[in-house]
Order: sequence, then structure tokens, then C-alpha cells
Amino acid sequence: MGQEQTVATLQDAVRDPARMTHAWLLTGPPGSGRSTAARAFAAALLCPDGGCGQCHECRTALDGSHADVTVLATQGLSIQVKDARELAQLAQHRPSVGAWRIIVIEDADRLTERAADALLKALEEPVPRTVWLLCAPSVEDVIITIRSRSRHVRLRTPPVAAVAELLTRRDGIEPAMATYAARAAQSHVGLARRLARDEGARGRRRDILRLAGRVRSLGDAMEAAADLAAIATQEQSASSAERDAAEKARLLEQLGADPEARTQPPHIRSQLNALEKEQKTRATRFGRDVIDRSLVDLLSIYRDALVAQAGMPVELVNADLDDDVRALAQHLTSEQLLGAMDAIGTARERIEANVPPLLALEAMAISLRLPR
Repeated sequence: MGQEQTVATLQDAVRDPARMTHAWLLTGPPGSGRSTAARAFAAALLCPDGGCGQCHECRTALDGSHADVTVLATQGLSIQVKDARELAQLAQHRPSVGAWRIIVIEDADRLTERAADALLKALEEPVPRTVWLLCAPSVEDVIITIRSRSRHVRLRTPPVAAVAELLTRRDGIEPAMATYAARAAQSHVGLARRLARDEGARGRRRDILRLAGRVRSLGDAMEAAADLAAIATQEQSASSAERDAAEKARLLEQLGADPEARTQPPHIRSQLNALEKEQKTRATRFGRDVIDRSLVDLLSIYRDALVAQAGMPVELVNADLDDDVRALAQHLTSEQLLGAMDAIGTARERIEANVPPLLALEAMAISLRLPR
């Protein structure tokens, strides 16, 4: 789906051992399909026919259940040293049933320095028949000692038409809705599917975009920042409450504990505390991701206003909000639009650097005030 060059590179490696290497770094913007490409590559390496997509090896590699495919996908703030050490030890073992042992790290950009150091020896002294597939948004996001020992393959953002066609063909979404969702999600397949299926998600996105036209005073700025933080909190609660409860119930069942008991033995309480800590870390990461996505959406309306102002023959991301885009283009000069985009980018960087989200959002919103 718009990744022909990348597909050709990986297919060549499957067919020709001379083109194969022990570590691959797959990079691309959010929604470009990095982890999907990694799993498909793993399936092709294990498949007797080089990736038929139908055999047992392909199906189990794609869904992550193959004995020789290990996938690390963290939902926390970072990948810890203990996880990296476990993978480094696993890499020393020969494949169980297939031709390769394949280790996929979906968020290689979240490796801490100590975790990266724990992987270094495994990458510097590769074991025959073990392949590392590392995924990250860009080369710069990966610690240099890791990226220097990997072969880089870059995925690009797929065209809107390709994403819309996929939603229609695979998910049965009506073509007009698929096109809207693909454009609004800026070709992020997962987000496009969610927008196409969830009216609530579409409504929240419209509310975020319309913040740009309502921030005129300091009070408006504080209210807009609070609204953005509240949207993240709502999505975080809706996403995690049911899953957290199910995880707790499953842990109690595995430990043979009574879920109705008012107090639990010390060894069970310690494991429950560890689970709660992990869930809080995951919730923090998810909340930051929701805010970041909201800021990407907000950035898009300033981008559209700049395009409209310049009269450029470029398709608008928010064509359904054309009146809002035109109004913004009339109220702000090109320099002010660029300044607003810089303020949003700064807020994203600050939140990623652990600045409290509400504080970063308030500083951003103050910079987004429309002139009187």
C-alpha cells in the first residue's frame, strides 16, 4: 500500500541470502505500517514460499504466535533493561521450528541507554539464524549505537487514496467516509479506521480543530488547554478501565486468590501493586499519545490555513471545515500561522520531555490567541 520500494528491498532479502543481514531498522511516520511491515517480513522469512500469507508459518508469524517470533511492544514510557536482557539471551538460542529466530521491537525509540547497552553485544556479535527487526519513527529517534549496527529501511506515509481503498476493501467502510477518515487521519491507517467507525472520535476531533478559532483572551487560552487535557483524560479512562479490571481479575485467578476478599496475603498484594504500577505507567503513556495526536490534528488546521492563504493547489486535510480554515487564514498573517505551528511543535517537544501536559498546553494556548 504505497510502500513498493520497501517491499522490494525486503523481498530481495528473503530471496537472496547475500542481501540478508542480522538487524534491520524500519522507520516511518506514525501510521506508515512499521510493525505491520516487520511482521510481514518475519512471515516471509519463515514461509517455505517466501511469504504466501496463507500457510501456518505466515499466519502465526503475522499474529505473533509463532514459536520463533518474539514481539516486544511496550505501552509504557520506555523499554526497561530487564526486557532488553531477556531478548539478548533469547537471541542466543537457535530457532525452534523455523529457519530463523526473529525478534521484533516495535518501539525501538523507547529503549533507554542502559537497555540499548544490554542489546549491544547481541547486535555486535550476531548469532547465525537470528534476525532483529527494530521499528521507530525515524533514525534519529534510535540510540546511535543501535542504529549504526542495523540496516535502515524507510517507509513513507501512504497516499490518502491507498488508505481509503484499504478501509473500503478490508473493513467494508463506505468510500466517502473512508476518504474523509484517511484524509483527516493524514494517512494513519489505525486512526483512519477509528475515525470511520466512531462518531464520538470524529466529534472530539472537530472540537479540537475549532479551538483555533475561539482562543482570543487569556481566559479562552486556559479553557482551551483544559479542554485538550480533559479529552485525553476521557479517552484514557475509556480505554483503560475495562482492560485494567480484566488484568487484575486474571492475575488473581492465576494466583488462586479470592477476588471478593477484603484483604489479600502479602505476596498477592505485592504482585497487585506491581500490576497497578505498570497500569499507571501505561496510562501515562497513553494520555501523552492522545494529547500528541490532538496536537497533530490542531496543527493541521493551521497548515490548511497557510495553504489556503497562499492559494497553493494542495488538498486540504480538513476540507470538511473549509469555513473554519478560511476564517483562520483571514485573521492571521502567514508569519502568525507559522508562529502558531511552532508553538504547537514546542508543546509536543515539552510533553515528550516530561513537562506536565497541562502546563505545556497552557503555554501553547497563550501563543495561539487570535489578534483583537
